[in-house]
Amino acid sequence: MQVILTQDVKGLGARGETVKVADGYARNYLIPRGLAVEASEGNLRQLRAVRAEQERQAARRQKETEEMAARLEGTVLRLRAKAGEGGRLFGSITAGDVAGALAQQGIKVEKRQVELSGPIKQLGTHTVTVRLAGGRPVVIQVMVEAAEE
Repeated sequence: MQVILTQDVKGLGARGETVKVADGYARNYLIPRGLAVEASEGNLRQLRAVRAEQERQAARRQKETEEMAARLEGTVLRLRAKAGEGGRLFGSITAGDVAGALAQQGIKVEKRQVELSGPIKQLGTHTVTVRLAGGRPVVIQVMVEAAEE
């Protein structure tokens, strides 16, 4: 019997795959436990529609990621912070601060997407990586300047 797996089944296949199994295995184990449905024409048509929609969404997400990467490439953020002698900051610049500064420029990223080796505690230019959807890294420059009091 042909079945469409609704969940990953170890040793059989992944979700969404169509596999041929013994009739009894399908009727007595897979289908009652919700692990599979019979591969009827209607179910196959529905599976094709779901896959097509997933592909459209993946293409849209990829396009949005590329557009955001193009906007981020070469971006230089200027952040101001209070500093003491030797260019040492009283506080620090964190991933949240960088994400907030990008949001002010109309680029929405979450702070967990901003990769810092540690908080920025010195004045000057620092290289920061922003990891976009799909793991695509984009390098931006963050210039930390002393705030006027």
